Amino acid sequence: MYPFNQLRSLIPRCFFLSLLLPLSFFIFLSLKSTTFLNKPTLKIRPGYTSYDNYIHHQLHKTTNPKLRQIWTTRDWDRKIRVFSQFFSDLKDKKLISNSSKSLCVGARVGQEVEALKRVGVWDSIGLDLVPYPPLVIRGDFHYQPFDDETFDFEFSNVFDHALYPEKFVGEIQRTLKVDGVCVLHVALRRRSDKYSANDLYSVEPLVKLFDGSDFVYSRNVDGFGLDTEVVFRKRKPIQRS
Repeated sequence: MYPFNQLRSLIPRCFFLSLLLPLSFFIFLSLKSTTFLNKPTLKIRPGYTSYDNYIHHQLHKTTNPKLRQIWTTRDWDRKIRVFSQFFSDLKDKKLISNSSKSLCVGARVGQEVEALKRVGVWDSIGLDLVPYPPLVIRGDFHYQPFDDETFDFEFSNVFDHALYPEKFVGEIQRTLKVDGVCVLHVALRRRSDKYSANDLYSVEPLVKLFDGSDFVYSRNVDGFGLDTEVVFRKRKPIQRS
């Protein structure tokens, strides 16, 4: 038994601790919440000493003869079939039509271009660092070789390969016509391969980058390791400074 005087002094201490513990827990949760909110949702991978170094790294994959053999044989029909399903769904949603002039950005050997043609979108071309005629022409997606407002529709599943995401998106918005549609397939729930130049953790950075376009929707997909489809519609001409 505590003496009465000790008990009197103990009661305020217990009361103080009863207030301090919940306060500490609240501070802990606040710090964790702040840390989570401050976590980057688009992160550029380090390691590129120059733009030439980045291009060389990308070409190491794109020019790999074994990979190109796989892309043009074993993977050819399978990828065209899956891309055709994606594009048919976009046609059903009235986001593209047979008359849409279309570009596939980072198209490698052009399975997505061939898929567009097979679903009736005949005026389609691909762009990649390494050409694959007649489906894919040579070009850098950071600096598209096309005039302003050329295309009605642009598709890409290589956003993760963009060293400069703002330039990648800026070129898409520049070359899209007003009311033109851009569809990106991206990975949010898993990290991409060693050739990726950025990691995306949320759709929000894309919405911010597409500042001249309206966000239409995003949905889950199964697109060769990419899990999210994001759709934008250009709402205004791009103003040049």
